Amino acid sequence: MDRSVPAIPSLAQCIDLMEQYGMLPNIRHHSLVVARLAEQLQGGLCAVAPDRHQADRHLVISGALLHDIAKTPCLNSTCDHAKAGADICRRHGYPEIAAIVEQHVRLWDFAPARYEQGRFDALELVYYADKRVRHNVVVHLDQRLEYIIDHYGKGNPERQALIRENFDKCVTLEHHLFRWLPFGPADLGRF
Repeated sequence: MDRSVPAIPSLAQCIDLMEQYGMLPNIRHHSLVVARLAEQLQGGLCAVAPDRHQADRHLVISGALLHDIAKTPCLNSTCDHAKAGADICRRHGYPEIAAIVEQHVRLWDFAPARYEQGRFDALELVYYADKRVRHNVVVHLDQRLEYIIDHYGKGNPERQALIRENFDKCVTLEHHLFRWLPFGPADLGRF
């Protein structure tokens, strides 16, 4: 097997995994919207710089579809759905998808110097797209931050500070992304 070609699940395989792990309809709908946004970002980057290496479209879409694969099993527990989802993807032979899933909540591989050059990986596109979707509605980053602080901050100032720090990265990523895209942040999701 050629290891230079990533193992990417097909759309049918993504749907099968959603079924297998009991993804609730609202989480599935959220994942579909995130996939559409991530695909729009990837397509826009390809349109403005077709000769530059871009994130693989199929990797972006599959990563977005599966980013919350462990959300349902983790709802009534303290498990980290990003880590659990990455573990699921690795077990099914999708290590590249696992990397996207693992970083969709917190972006560890934050690389502003690379973004300055207009180079974005699938994990950044999925991370950003996820931050723009509250439930199944495309919202501004400020609206999503407010929701996440209320929902996940749980009145804990330390946790809220970590959430804000993560969103500062997202704001920086947004700035760099839309310097390279043929549309603005307000146009994302207008299909």
